[in-house]
Amino acid sequence: MLKHPSIRTVTLCEIDLAVVDISRKYLQSVHRGAFDDPRLTLRIEDGFAFVRNATEQYDLIVLDLTDAGGPSAALYTPEFYRACAARLTPTGALSLHVASPIAHPDRVRATLASLRGAFSIVTPYLTSVPLYGGMWMMACCSSSLDPKGMSILNVDRRIAQRGITNLQYYNGDMHRAALAFPNFIRQLVA
Repeated sequence: MLKHPSIRTVTLCEIDLAVVDISRKYLQSVHRGAFDDPRLTLRIEDGFAFVRNATEQYDLIVLDLTDAGGPSAALYTPEFYRACAARLTPTGALSLHVASPIAHPDRVRATLASLRGAFSIVTPYLTSVPLYGGMWMMACCSSSLDPKGMSILNVDRRIAQRGITNLQYYNGDMHRAALAFPNFIRQLVA
């Protein structure tokens, strides 16, 4: 996120300091110095408690959670999604991974239903995550933002206007492709 020049601040909430330490040491090609960026505030605490107790408003909340179950089960509930929605600005959005539509279609249905209980606009999209076996469902949730309204040209223009460089994956064509579903996915997310 910090590769975007328009980003003023990022708050990273992680429950386990060891995850941050390991990331700093072994995942430099992923974080690219982000832990040393002065725009980053690192919070080591439970994410649900952080969202519930925060008073700040955010333009974007990105959830990169472990799979649902065990200690993370509370992070897949309508209560948590409503708490996230309450932390967003009126034009803000939440983005998160949902599940594999191939391996976990029931989880996709349940998560989308929970999200729809907290947000008026829930836009599922697909991406390839080879590490997780290929096709993966994500979602963008908001009270006002619908990514389906952005054209290929509009996405490419915004990237150029904002001076965003070194993108390895995202562009206007990939934006539109992520929103194009095969028939079995259309039925799953309906």
